[in-house]
Amino acid sequence: MIGEDLELFGKTETGEPVYRVRLTGGGLTANVITWGAVIQDLRLEGHEPPLVLGFENFDDYPVHSQYFGATPGRCANRISGGRFTLDGKQYQLEMNQPGIGHLHGGTDGLGRSNWTIVEHGADKVVLRITDPDGRAGYPGNCTVTATYQLKDEGALSVRYETTTDQPTLANICQHSYFNLDGREDALAHDIMIAADHLVEVDEKQLPTGKLTPVAGTAYDLREMGPMNRQDGGSQVLFDHNYCLSENRVPKRSVALVRSIYSGVSMEVRTTEPGIQFYAGFKIPQIPVPGLEGRRYGPFAGFCLETQIWPDAINHEGFPNVVLRPGETLVQDTDYVFSKS
Repeated sequence: MIGEDLELFGKTETGEPVYRVRLTGGGLTANVITWGAVIQDLRLEGHEPPLVLGFENFDDYPVHSQYFGATPGRCANRISGGRFTLDGKQYQLEMNQPGIGHLHGGTDGLGRSNWTIVEHGADKVVLRITDPDGRAGYPGNCTVTATYQLKDEGALSVRYETTTDQPTLANICQHSYFNLDGREDALAHDIMIAADHLVEVDEKQLPTGKLTPVAGTAYDLREMGPMNRQDGGSQVLFDHNYCLSENRVPKRSVALVRSIYSGVSMEVRTTEPGIQFYAGFKIPQIPVPGLEGRRYGPFAGFCLETQIWPDAINHEGFPNVVLRPGETLVQDTDYVFSKS
């Protein structure tokens, strides 16, 4: 199995081998590792710097990664107080954000666990993991299959398929931090997100259950404009779910980002009802080098996480986040890169 496009990248604390797969196709090159189903590196032909944040050495991921390139789950984003009720039964999840709630599946969620390679070829890899019943408080054995494929015209295709043997919550997303010019921070990008509303959040970044119109605010991204913007003299700190639709729909174009320095653009096409735009302002000054020796700190990269709205289980009218036996949750997103 080990060969030119598959190598041993490291070992977990328990001695599990972590493999790295190299993919090529559509003018892109990607490295994917089994730990966290992480996109470790991504390059575009004709553009030298990496398009994502990552580390050259596996040992830096468990210690320093801020979900760089990872696949959080089984329920991505925040759940207020880590509590929810499903079919009349109350559940308490791990409070890995003390005093706030549950985030990205917990401290040992899918984004920090070792997946298994079930298939790989020149331009595609398929990984799978089963999240066991009771881990972090979730009910049911939940199996997630991730398919990464490099397609024509610079498209990175990300497809997640999830099944369960008990009613549970499921919401999987890709958590790459993008930087389309290789500069120290990613603020010199223009961005557009096709959403009229975002999920209102409180001071703890937890949804209130209300939607806020973006019109007339600094958060209005419906037309291409700078990611670096001010509101009342203060830097706008984006970490918000933009509401694309009330339910999952056929894949459509929802966002566009372009570096004003490199001319590299990224279009996002997805089936998902929401997209979490996080500008990376909470990234700490990381003491170890990233890809090509780069040093990462606040705003080093931005995330566009296509997913179900955060804390959906606790708010009437939010998209469905419950998965039941016999169902398959399919979440499908393309990140499409080009250079002018």
